[in-house]
Amino acid sequence: MIVTVTPNPSLDRTYEVPSLERGEVVRATGERMDPGGKGVNVSRAIAAAGRSTVAVLPLGGAPGALVADLLDAQGIEAAPVPVAGATRSNIALAEADGVLTKINAPGPELTAAEQELLLETVRQRSRGADWIACCGSLPRGLAPSWYADLVARAHTAGVRIALDTSGPALLAALRRGPDVVKPNAEELAEAVGRPLATVGDALKAAEELRGLGAGAVLASLGADGQLLVDATGAWFGSAPVDTVRSNVGAGDSSLAGFLIAGGSGPDALASAVAHGAAAVRLPGSVMPAPTDLDPAAVTVTPQVPVDRPLTEPVP
Repeated sequence: MIVTVTPNPSLDRTYEVPSLERGEVVRATGERMDPGGKGVNVSRAIAAAGRSTVAVLPLGGAPGALVADLLDAQGIEAAPVPVAGATRSNIALAEADGVLTKINAPGPELTAAEQELLLETVRQRSRGADWIACCGSLPRGLAPSWYADLVARAHTAGVRIALDTSGPALLAALRRGPDVVKPNAEELAEAVGRPLATVGDALKAAEELRGLGAGAVLASLGADGQLLVDATGAWFGSAPVDTVRSNVGAGDSSLAGFLIAGGSGPDALASAVAHGAAAVRLPGSVMPAPTDLDPAAVTVTPQVPVDRPLTEPVP
């Protein structure tokens, strides 16, 4: 069973548009409304795979109530922490050529009592869990050390923890030794303080995160594939994708696939790549079901192509 923690969840509205023209009336060709936030997406992908998950998240106001209803409709057990502020609403505009524009609201500010209740709820619901996946940005009121505290508490309880966040929160948590961290290329570059131009640059950055305390690093490199770096070595995984409909939640789907497959080693990386590739073929933030996966298209190798330029280098 996998518990997910989403400190800053959202109500996500995704509109598919032919193209985005600033200052003009744009008519959507499709729309979706989903419960959002990185941890929520991980739970949705786990549930789509038929596995057990509990989503711990603070919810408030009418948007929060709608998020709870949407989770229930998808068969996901939620452990809501009531907060005074309203849950944020986000908008994503997905163009026909695959370009995505996101507008993310800041979210409510959590009081000290709400923060502690969130931690206590995680403690209660993670008893007997295989993994805790902590994902996304921190809402106002939570210090960058909040994730670090959660990592320490998880290890005290004997539960493995995966972390998908960035910036000061990631750097603070590394010192507590999370079992897995899942940055993308931009987050890797930010963490090490330098640009990434090649897969080799990303590999070196991932190795540095391990040196700072991460047990393993699962790095998403967009269209170029994914890297897994742990104590036993490094692997590179990729899969061809002909058409990208939306990359919303693709990284979250990858993390879910990784944890579903055990959370370590090349087989888990292959599952992560298969889930990520399937997610980008789907509209909005739809999470892939097993029938959407194409494991045979995935390639995983210990021969990391260090000289390969990144399709989207990080300056």
